[in-house]
Amino acid sequence: MITVRDIATYVVNLPRRQDRRAWIHASLPDDLTVTYTSDFDRSFDGRHLALADLEADGIELFDWQIDSSNPWWNRPLKFGEIGCTLAHLACWSHAADHTDQPYVLVLEDDAVLGTAFTENLLHGLNRLRQEAAPFELLYLGRYPLEPDRQAAVPGFVVPGYSHCSYAYLFTRTALATLLAVGLRQAIVPVDEFLPALYVPHPREDLRTRFPPQLTALAFDPPLVTQRPKEVAGSDTEDSGFIDTSAHSGA
Repeated sequence: MITVRDIATYVVNLPRRQDRRAWIHASLPDDLTVTYTSDFDRSFDGRHLALADLEADGIELFDWQIDSSNPWWNRPLKFGEIGCTLAHLACWSHAADHTDQPYVLVLEDDAVLGTAFTENLLHGLNRLRQEAAPFELLYLGRYPLEPDRQAAVPGFVVPGYSHCSYAYLFTRTALATLLAVGLRQAIVPVDEFLPALYVPHPREDLRTRFPPQLTALAFDPPLVTQRPKEVAGSDTEDSGFIDTSAHSGA
């Protein structure tokens, strides 16, 4: 039987956004032990990141901007996107070094948890175990961009290409994969990185750099939604574009 003690929980949050920390803290179930990235001794704030500091830390950027009708691809990365990816990566690294629970839950600080969140999460995980339904990555909420497929277990789907990483859970097998694929040497938005690991990414360059290697499922309906940007703002988008001429790419 899977219990809440089997889940290590992380919340992506910036030190200057104590308002968002207080908001999500008030909505988190008391039985979850939570680690906040705002307590880590490093900065993920896109307002304060600089290419020189990233390079000094051994971080390399993927050659992101391409000619495309997709406006998210036909522009440079923003420092906030880089910082967000690094914050998620820090959660994975911390979980590998400091926890031994079989599951790791990652929430962003604008996640809206549904009613009876813990009960529904544990019920779903135990159903997947009872049905022997394999998964390594489990979306609790997301924005689908391509069609899903029906999963063998009711209440879940096999996700197609999706965006948004405000609520997901993964196994320790997935944790090893997330840390082994070399994301630090080819930083891309985490919203693009996660789907690349379970479906062929629509961008050939990303599909080649990060081929599918995880089994993914998603709650349907989702257990978690996201606060509207007009209400909570966006720390990812509220930052400057990188100067792509300042580095040679990955």
